[in-house]
Amino acid sequence: MNLSLLDQAAGQSGGMLSMAMPFIMLAVMFLIMYLLIIRPQKKRDKETQAMRNNIQVGDEVVTAGGIVGRVVNIKEDTIVLETGSDRSKIRIKRWAVQSNESLSNV
Repeated sequence: MNLSLLDQAAGQSGGMLSMAMPFIMLAVMFLIMYLLIIRPQKKRDKETQAMRNNIQVGDEVVTAGGIVGRVVNIKEDTIVLETGSDRSKIRIKRWAVQSNESLSNV
């Protein structure tokens, strides 16, 4: 008699586990995606934002469009670059800076 009750209890709990298994697998897949994709991207975004915030006058930068220039003026969200042999000046947004070559060459 007791064995049949144990068999029934084991059968019922196995049913709940099989119903929860898709949700568990979905949670595990989301955790893996977060650890492999989202978290490293957030780290890169923080590093890029820190690089853009630490630009100083005299730094040589490359924009997202490929323009290379030296920073001559910095305002809140704009940067003035001096580029080319004729020393022409262009104004760009701070978010358009892709890399700071002055930091790369050090």
